[in-house]
Amino acid sequence: MRGTVQTKGSHAASLGSSLAAWNVYASLKISHAGSVRMSTKDAAPDSATAPAPNKLGLGLLVALVVGSIIGSGIFGLPQNMAAGAGAGAILIGWTVTGIGMLLLVRVYQMLSLRKPELNNGVYAYARALSGEYVGFNSAWGYWVSAWIGNVGYLVAAFGALGYFFPMFGTGNSPAAILGASVVLWVIHFLVLRGIQGAAVLNAVITLAKVVPLLLFIALVAMAFQIETFRLDFWGGAELGSVLDQVKSTMLVTVWVFIGIEGASVYSARARKREDVGRATVIGFLICLLLLMSVSLLSLGVFNQPTLADLKNPSMAGVLENAVGTWGAVLIYVGLIVSVGGGFLAWMLLAAESLFTPAGGGVMPSWLGKQNAKAVPANALWLTNGMVQLFLVLTLFSEASYLALISLSTAMILVPYLFSAAYGLTLSWRGEGVSEARHRSDMPIAALATVYCVWLLYAAGFKYLLLSALLYAPGVLLYAWAKRQRQERVFTAWEWAILAALVALASVAAVLLAQGKLGL
Repeated sequence: MRGTVQTKGSHAASLGSSLAAWNVYASLKISHAGSVRMSTKDAAPDSATAPAPNKLGLGLLVALVVGSIIGSGIFGLPQNMAAGAGAGAILIGWTVTGIGMLLLVRVYQMLSLRKPELNNGVYAYARALSGEYVGFNSAWGYWVSAWIGNVGYLVAAFGALGYFFPMFGTGNSPAAILGASVVLWVIHFLVLRGIQGAAVLNAVITLAKVVPLLLFIALVAMAFQIETFRLDFWGGAELGSVLDQVKSTMLVTVWVFIGIEGASVYSARARKREDVGRATVIGFLICLLLLMSVSLLSLGVFNQPTLADLKNPSMAGVLENAVGTWGAVLIYVGLIVSVGGGFLAWMLLAAESLFTPAGGGVMPSWLGKQNAKAVPANALWLTNGMVQLFLVLTLFSEASYLALISLSTAMILVPYLFSAAYGLTLSWRGEGVSEARHRSDMPIAALATVYCVWLLYAAGFKYLLLSALLYAPGVLLYAWAKRQRQERVFTAWEWAILAALVALASVAAVLLAQGKLGL
């Protein structure tokens, strides 16, 4: 979970400070609903396939999924959920989102079995569905939102350290940026020593960050009061109708599940292809239990209005009320560990989202180079160079950083739709496996597609319009890659996509400059 969005009514509310910025993340793509099949070069190229010693087993893949989902957002989840809904609506929201995301998880599992030759699913499924430029945009958007999210992780970590050491402030003081820069490059050089070692380290950190969450759940369960939970069960009038509350709550629950595609992104490095789907399902179920427990149990300690007024990380306020000051200290320490693990997981995912497409010819070839340890070194340098640049930016223009974070929020919804639509296409054609063994694939993919369309509606067109601003510059990198291969840059359909993207970005820029499109 890269983070959550505070909500009021039916849409995400504003971000109030740099510490609150850790609550947001995502990634977008634009697709043509045709059925362009992948050519031989789209399958995992040699340059994008890890040597056997660096293959990842089921346990490490599960840790990658859990590590990418459970980041900083869960620590603000009680307040984020209560800000827009009462206990009844929250229960409905979790039920609908749990079923919807499980359908999407099942689609990723199905695709990993039907198309085992497609590596880095977020990129490969979009490309297989709608062509090279759409696949590029999928990878580009995922990468942009990944490193922007990692800037937020570092700000969050040092903001939490500010609880103990005031010189770090809310995470964007000079001391905090210096400390964050040191952490960034220490982890960078650790990853350069090998993906296997980095994945093992991520697994250890993932286990460490789950411990305070389990302690929170156990301690708050003992302090849980059913009378408090039942109070204003359907929320007050100021929260709007139950439908509005559910809609708002579902947006938050979707944000906290960003990262379910982690194993799919790293599929080229899986020891067994079937482990990709298994890791996705296991990681999802672990995170669902943790997230639901944290948000629902908190409503038995504080009523909805009180919980909605807590400052983030709101888990600290809940546990402090239940057991005393040491509870808040535990949560702040847990936040620091959790953010560290999430940062490492997303550093790996960000580099891989450039590396695999470079092997497929839609990113410049130098991004497909590996070092002697089979690490995509150039992709890693570019990723962390951008993180460093924007860390410095937070010193001088916090507003600009927060604006970028806001723009990235809804971007994950469209690639999820692409994956579901590709799964529906394959099951309709009967490609990949015997339909007699997988009769449920088509209804599952169809329902997942409907769910993703609903999410786009719930998020609102504004966020998709704003996200176009992050996609238009990517065309320069795509054109570079195509020229390197001496290939035609765009087909007629891709020219139409580019024109639409530039038009949306231009409209968004004008409206934003005029103050008519608020963030």
